[in-house]
Amino acid sequence: MGCFRMTALQSGRPGVSVATRFLIAVALLTPFLIGAQGAPGSPQNPAHSVASDSATLEGWVRDATGRPVAGATVYLQVKDGTQSLSVRADAAGSYRFSGLAEGIYMLRVETAGYGPAAIGPCVIAAREAKRLDLTLESSKASPAHANAPGQHAPEFFDEPQFTVAGVTDGTNLGGHGSNTIVRTKESLAKDIASLSASGDKASTGSLPPGSSASVAPAEASLRATAEREPENFDANHSLGKLLVEQGKPQESLAYLERAAQVKPGDYENAYLLALAYADAGQYQQARTHARALLTPQENAGQGLPQQNQASLHHLLGDIDEKLGDPLEAVREYQRAAELGPTESNFFDWGSELLLHRAAEPAIEVFSRGNRLFPQSARMLVALGVAWYNNGSYDQAARRLCEASDLNPGDLQPYLFLGKIQNVETNQSECSGERLKRFVKLQPENALANYYYGVNLWKRRKGPDDAATVAQAESLLKRAVQLDPTLGAGYLQLGILYSERRDFSRAIASYQDAVQASPQLEEAHYRLAQAYKRTGEKEKAEEELERYNQISKSKDEAVERERRESRQFVYTLRSPGPGAESR
Repeated sequence: MGCFRMTALQSGRPGVSVATRFLIAVALLTPFLIGAQGAPGSPQNPAHSVASDSATLEGWVRDATGRPVAGATVYLQVKDGTQSLSVRADAAGSYRFSGLAEGIYMLRVETAGYGPAAIGPCVIAAREAKRLDLTLESSKASPAHANAPGQHAPEFFDEPQFTVAGVTDGTNLGGHGSNTIVRTKESLAKDIASLSASGDKASTGSLPPGSSASVAPAEASLRATAEREPENFDANHSLGKLLVEQGKPQESLAYLERAAQVKPGDYENAYLLALAYADAGQYQQARTHARALLTPQENAGQGLPQQNQASLHHLLGDIDEKLGDPLEAVREYQRAAELGPTESNFFDWGSELLLHRAAEPAIEVFSRGNRLFPQSARMLVALGVAWYNNGSYDQAARRLCEASDLNPGDLQPYLFLGKIQNVETNQSECSGERLKRFVKLQPENALANYYYGVNLWKRRKGPDDAATVAQAESLLKRAVQLDPTLGAGYLQLGILYSERRDFSRAIASYQDAVQASPQLEEAHYRLAQAYKRTGEKEKAEEELERYNQISKSKDEAVERERRESRQFVYTLRSPGPGAESR
């Protein structure tokens, strides 16, 4: 469960003025309460608090094509169900609730001609200006169309506003900021690509493994039948499929190939055979089989369902990426998303763009994916990383904060937020609130304590802000206590002690940092500076030399990876009248 959002990237359509938003000062009045208890503004009525720490919630109501839905009734209810507010969207599809207290809420929208949409539970923090945009499906749409991920998701309704024209050598580091930031961007892009494995793999043909206890007897029985009856299609096909599910693609090939000889025209077996070749690392064979399945259907324009075609294009994208042809890979992923606009297809298309440093196109794809699949936390996380790679920390932090609100118990948004804030000087307000929640939810998590400690340290008002510094120190100490190998935690403690000019404790912390993480170059640099302060010049020079060696090695590694991983060359077109505003 979670609170979903349509981001501001989808909310800035031309011709819609913020001034048209429907103000609901009357939301504080009794007629809007359903089953309310107590007087407005009392502790029993958190949705009506008008204190200085009150929050607001606003957004747009649109249909699947992006048009505003005027007059839709939007209900906001405290999670415990004691009371509810309601407003009507204005002519521009805008709604607004104000004077809200911190709490957990449910949001619902209803109007004639459309199916209802519900959001929640949704966390609203004190003094927060939260934005939730809602998309309504026509009531003519089938339930499967509206609700089942990966089952005929909303159609790909417009052309992308970019064209990937080619690839080029990616050795020019470029980017925004220092080499540390450049390395962070590269690392985060890889982390996003790794999230693909956790998505919905139905569209790609991958199958979840069964439990070993139930699989073993079935496997033994199928093996016996396949050996006794080598011409038995069902036994060979079922055994090959089972072995693919178990992550044994090489072993599955013999059975799937035998089944293909018995029934050459069986699509499922042919697809599994191509998938098994790919999983076994035989990419040329896999590509040949996948194209053989796809080409006749595309030429004839009939026979193979669109979703199957999408699965084949996605598989070809995976294969092309493995074969070192990212240009073909991204085109295959795009075709997969056009034919089968599932969450997984959109995510993998955007991930491929981001992996090859096409941040602006990735932003467009992840934004559209977020609009079509607003409950996908990883889509919002990826959108945040894409914005960060494009040089916008504020946008990145906002998206990651939104992702953490979708499912507060999901660690991934907090971890990405923590990684980004570590290399940024300025801290967004939302990041502090979410990282504080991370510690509250995961008090025994070393990274939760570390990231919130760093956040507090960076938001301190100076050396005299004793309360904030003390809290940060306590969190950092807790982090290294929970994980003594967390070199970054010792490093941050050393920085804190250095500001106090407590160089003996700073040196001890830096020494712990380099012992826990020998490749943490900043720890060597800071230790060198601390040694200089205490007059230990020889030790300072040694640490500075280590810093230079590690820093150079890491920069060379990034450059080498960029040289080996091609960078997309793309062009952007001017958005059409209905395009999303960024």
